[in-house]
Amino acid sequence: MSQPIALVTGAGTGVGKAITGALLKAGYAVAMTGRRSEVLEAAASEFAGETLVYPADIGNSEEVDALFAAVVARYGRLDLLVNNAGMSAPAVPINELDVSVWHQVVGANLTGAFLCTRAAFRQMKRQDPQGGRIINNGSISSMTPRPHSAPYTATKHAITGLTKSSALDGRPFNIACGQIDIGNAATDMTSAMSKGVLQADGSTAAEPTMDVTLVADAVLNMARLPLSANVLSMTIMATKMPFVGRG
Repeated sequence: MSQPIALVTGAGTGVGKAITGALLKAGYAVAMTGRRSEVLEAAASEFAGETLVYPADIGNSEEVDALFAAVVARYGRLDLLVNNAGMSAPAVPINELDVSVWHQVVGANLTGAFLCTRAAFRQMKRQDPQGGRIINNGSISSMTPRPHSAPYTATKHAITGLTKSSALDGRPFNIACGQIDIGNAATDMTSAMSKGVLQADGSTAAEPTMDVTLVADAVLNMARLPLSANVLSMTIMATKMPFVGRG
């Protein structure tokens, strides 16, 4: 096959930016999407390789359809979708949570991943050769919550269901779907970890982090598998973070 084509959501910062860089170094052409064009353009300017910068709100079905149409118009196919985009919410008790925040997090973390997965299925089913791979960013919160994290945790638990359903439904069409659950990768989003975050016992403690490039390398290893093999679920975490003993 010629140069493989990838689409990364939330590609302008953090984990998404690191994944984009790893894929480009490995020879992929990468379509980068996110809400802020200036952030995407700045990230793309740091990389060598073939990129397509296309700002979009992945929670909007029309914008997602336009995004995928632009990718196919440019490259003719799609081999890899990385559903990475997401957001957290303020850490407040659930009884104090504004419903608008709930809807924002669900839209970004779950509806966006569904809409992109739906669009990827449509393209991967009709292209020749048929098939492709989808990798979802699940988070360790897909298994175990932090205190006061109902919207984020609920959406990340739901991503696991979306991953498994997509893996099952993709079988007849050579579409593989897996999930990477990340714990404390060092990004702007996790900068508070080293200063101290609320623990399940009510205490506040600093938590170790790991280099975000290790996450990117793990995603690349998942992506490089032949479509006859799939990593359904992978957890990568800072070794000494308190996840295993949470609670």
